[in-house]
Amino acid sequence: MSLIDMRRRIRAVTSTQQITKAMKTVAASKLRRAQDRIMGARPFAQLMLGVLNSLATRVDPELHPLLMPAPALDAPTLLIVVTADKGLCGSFNSTLLRNAGSYIADADQEVAMGLIGRKGRDFFVRRGFDVRYEDVNLFGNLKYTHAQSAARVAIEQFTNGSVSSVYLLYNEFKSVLQQRVVIERLLPIPRLETSGEEDVVLADHLFEPTPEEIFEELLPRHVETQLYRALLESAAAEHAARMTAMDAATRNAGEMIDQLTLHMNKVRQATITRELIEVVSGAAAL
Repeated sequence: MSLIDMRRRIRAVTSTQQITKAMKTVAASKLRRAQDRIMGARPFAQLMLGVLNSLATRVDPELHPLLMPAPALDAPTLLIVVTADKGLCGSFNSTLLRNAGSYIADADQEVAMGLIGRKGRDFFVRRGFDVRYEDVNLFGNLKYTHAQSAARVAIEQFTNGSVSSVYLLYNEFKSVLQQRVVIERLLPIPRLETSGEEDVVLADHLFEPTPEEIFEELLPRHVETQLYRALLESAAAEHAARMTAMDAATRNAGEMIDQLTLHMNKVRQATITRELIEVVSGAAAL
């Protein structure tokens, strides 16, 4: 490689480094806002989940269809996969898709897909999966209405017997350096697991108005809330993954620039030394 080629290579890597550094800064800025949103949504969603798990354990499942297992046992499971709309975020999307593939391979029944995010949509549509719902390009301006739209489809598919259960797969935000893939059941509403050796103390709830009226309003809102929390978790995890990936890319570009610069200086020094030797040799011959 000539000196000109090496200089061009260094300029190209430097330009790439500037881009990755800017992307890291943008991701860090978006991550702060996403963290604020998820920290605000988590307590309400977790408390609602705990209350409804307790209620589902104590009350008659026939009070509401979202509490009852679907009668059509041969109906497929609906798996809602939340991926990113864009790449350049490390293993964020590939880990999700790998876990989704493992879930589908290990499932005892057919699996239909609900796809949120362009990366997951493109992956599963190309492979001919049964797609019941899809939504892309929402993380640039994520709103509660996006969760409502997905929840409406999930509830409709479950209540009319098209699917036997609904599961949610997404990346949970733990920290800037850690995201955890989570698979949780959305429908029917999970009941608290109790073992024969332990007695679980359940809160005693008084219903006003009737349980049927409360569940009619509360359970669909619960599904929307859990979906919205998952979308916020995924958005924060995506920004964290992108920031980490771009930081690593920036450091790698810096190391490459140092190596190319060192090699270029060695080549240039060897060229200068060779030219000096030629000049000295020519003068000595004269």
